[in-house]
Amino acid sequence: MGQVVAALSMSLDGFVADENDGVAELFGWYQNGNVEIRSADPRWTFHVTEASARFLRPALSLCGALICGRRLFDETDGWGGRHPAGCPVFVVSHDVPHGWPREDSATTFYPDPMAALEAAQAQAGDLTVAVSTPTLTRQYLDAGLLDEIRVSLVPVLLGEGVSLFGGLTVAPVRLADPDVIVGRGVTHLTYRVRR
Repeated sequence: MGQVVAALSMSLDGFVADENDGVAELFGWYQNGNVEIRSADPRWTFHVTEASARFLRPALSLCGALICGRRLFDETDGWGGRHPAGCPVFVVSHDVPHGWPREDSATTFYPDPMAALEAAQAQAGDLTVAVSTPTLTRQYLDAGLLDEIRVSLVPVLLGEGVSLFGGLTVAPVRLADPDVIVGRGVTHLTYRVRR
């Protein structure tokens, strides 16, 4: 079975979005270099530094499933039915939005985060299950189900916004020393969760 990995861009003061759910300050590194990385969807092509490419290529190619919450799904308009990683998307939501599920999309909905994780792991097999929202990251950390945390740390202070780690109920969570890739305008940190 593949790893369960939280992967998010974060400000130096711990936010994954500003107070209006904006991520522009955090996503600049996706377009600040000359190495082209095409996603599984032709609508999204990234231009990153060689260092960030070493981080991003495996993150996209080894992702077998992605789990997100309804808030992110709505903010991205469900990625138009296809996530840039090209993997199936498992949305944790108490209700299914109008027009979903769609025959042209590998997106499914689960009211329970643990059921969504179980289904995502079955789908992903030996590939990674990416967790892309802070609430689910905290829930899976609290349950001891998260294997790794990948933070793309952006040198900006947002002051307020959506906190990645605020509200953990099982703490402290101990992490191994990080693998570090220094890009331009971002430092990619990969931490294994100690059990």
